[in-house]
Amino acid sequence: MVVLAASIVGKSGKVLVSRQFVDMSRIRIEGLLAAFPKLVGTGKQHTYIETENVRYVYQPIEALYLLLVTNKQSNILEDLETLRMLSKLVPEYSYSLDEEGICKTAFELIFAFDEVISLGHKENVTVAQVKQFCEMESHEEKLHKLVLQSKINETKDVMKRKASEIDKSKIEKGRGDKGGFMSLQSMGSGRIENNFSDMSISSGGGGGFGSGSGFGLSTDIESFSTKSKGRPPSSATAPPKGLGMQLGKSQKTNQFLESLKAEGEVILEDVQPKASQSRSAAPPLTDPITLTVEEKLNVTLKRDGGVSNFDVQGTLGLQILNQEDGHIQVQIETGGNPGILFKTHPNMNKELFSNENILGLKDPNRPFPTGQSGDAGGVGLLKWRMQTTDESIVPLTINCWPSISGNETYVSIEYEASSVFDLRNVVISVPLPALREAPNVRQVDGEWRYDSRNSILEWSILLIDDSNRSGSMEFVVPPADSSVFFPISVQFSATNTFSDLKVLNVIPIKGGAPPKFAQRTQLITDNYQVV
Repeated sequence: MVVLAASIVGKSGKVLVSRQFVDMSRIRIEGLLAAFPKLVGTGKQHTYIETENVRYVYQPIEALYLLLVTNKQSNILEDLETLRMLSKLVPEYSYSLDEEGICKTAFELIFAFDEVISLGHKENVTVAQVKQFCEMESHEEKLHKLVLQSKINETKDVMKRKASEIDKSKIEKGRGDKGGFMSLQSMGSGRIENNFSDMSISSGGGGGFGSGSGFGLSTDIESFSTKSKGRPPSSATAPPKGLGMQLGKSQKTNQFLESLKAEGEVILEDVQPKASQSRSAAPPLTDPITLTVEEKLNVTLKRDGGVSNFDVQGTLGLQILNQEDGHIQVQIETGGNPGILFKTHPNMNKELFSNENILGLKDPNRPFPTGQSGDAGGVGLLKWRMQTTDESIVPLTINCWPSISGNETYVSIEYEASSVFDLRNVVISVPLPALREAPNVRQVDGEWRYDSRNSILEWSILLIDDSNRSGSMEFVVPPADSSVFFPISVQFSATNTFSDLKVLNVIPIKGGAPPKFAQRTQLITDNYQVV
C-alpha cells in the first residue's frame, strides 16, 4: 500500500491542507486534487473513485472532504482503515470543521498526518499516541533549562561579589589618600561656601572642620551605619549646629551599599526615605475597573503529620480609574465551598448579595470611590475566611527526616503538592546549626542557596505543576539535634484560590454598555510553617 497524499478539500475543490508522502511535483498533486470534485458523483454508495493512474478514497466531513490519493495497487481495506484514523484526528486538532478552523490548525494536522503515515505506509498508532507524540514534552529539556538558569544565577552572584570587592578597595584607597584635618574657626555668623566636586562646606557660629588639602579631595565617602556595628543612624536633613561639613553622595558609594545589601547586610542610610519607597509598587492599572481577589494562608503543620492550624483569609477589592464608572454593581460567582464564610462590607446591600450574588451599595445613587490612592487592593467589597484541620486540602506538605550517622547528619526533605494548585516561586527555608561552610547538598530537585548570616538553607522551585508534584533534597551537615532543623518556613504563590471566586459581570446602574474590567487573582502565604 502506498498513500501518495492526504488532503482536506472543500466541496468546491479548494485545497485547504495537503500532505504528500512520496516525491511528486506540485503541478501533479494540484492536478489530481483539482480533478477530484469533478469525479465525485451524487447518489453513490461507495466512497472511492478510480482513474487510470490513481485511486481516490474519501470521506465527507460536514462541508469538506477528507481525501486519500493512493496508487491502484494499494489495499483498499488498509486505505479505509487509514482514512478512519485520520477522520478521528481531524476533530481533535480543529475546533471547528470548516474552512477557517482547518486553516488555523493546518500545521498541527500535518504533524498528526505524519505520525499516522510514514513514507506512504500506515503506522500502527492510536489517537492518544499521536497526541502524545505531537506534544513533544521533554523532561530532559526542562531539566536542562533549570541547570542553565542555575548557572546564570551563580554567575550573577560571582559578578556581584567581584563588584563589591572592587568598590571596597576603591573606598579604602580613597580614605588612605585624603589629607589631614585641621580646625576651621569662624569669626562671625557668616557662611562660607566652597564647591569641590559636589562637596559643600559651611561654617556657622561654632567650630567647624574641613579638609586640609583643597584639591584632589576624594568624594567617595559616605556616612553610613549598620545594625551589626551598633552605630545609631544620623539624619542628613537636620545636621547638628556647629558642624558645617556635608558630603555629597557619589555613585560609586551607592553601588557599594547596594552590593552590601545584596549580601544580606542591613544598611541604614543617612537619607530621608521617600514616600514612594515606603511601600511596594503595585502594577500599574490599565483597565477602567480592576477587581483583585487575594487569599492569604496562615498554616502550621506538624512535623510528624497533621495540621495544627489552617486559616485562609480572602478579600475582594475594587479599583476604579474614572469617576464616571463609579455607579456600578459587581456580579460574582463563588466556588460553592461550604467551609467558606463570606462577609460583605457594611455599605453593601446584603440582601442583594445573598439572593443574587451581586455586590452593590445600599444607596444606588452613591458611586464607588475612584483613583489608585490607598491600599493596593483597592476598596474592600467582600471578605471571607476558611478554617479546617483536613490535611487533604493543604496545598504543600513538607517531610523532613534527619538521621545521625557517625560524625555527620544526613537530612532528607521532600515535598508533596496538591494537584489543585500550580505553585510559583516556591522557597522552602530550613534552619541549620552554625556552620563554618555551606552544607554538602548531594541531591536537589530545583535550586538551593545557603544564607550564612542567618544559617538558613533555602530550597527554591520556580514552578510546581503536574510534571513535578513531588520532589526531594538531600544534604549533609555536622552532627546536630533533629529539632535544629525546625521550624521550616515556606513561601509560594498561586493564580487560583480556595474560594474559586470569579467576577462574572460589571453592571452599570445608569444603563449603557458594561464597562471593561479586569480580574486579578492570587493566593499567597502569610505564615506557612512546619513545626
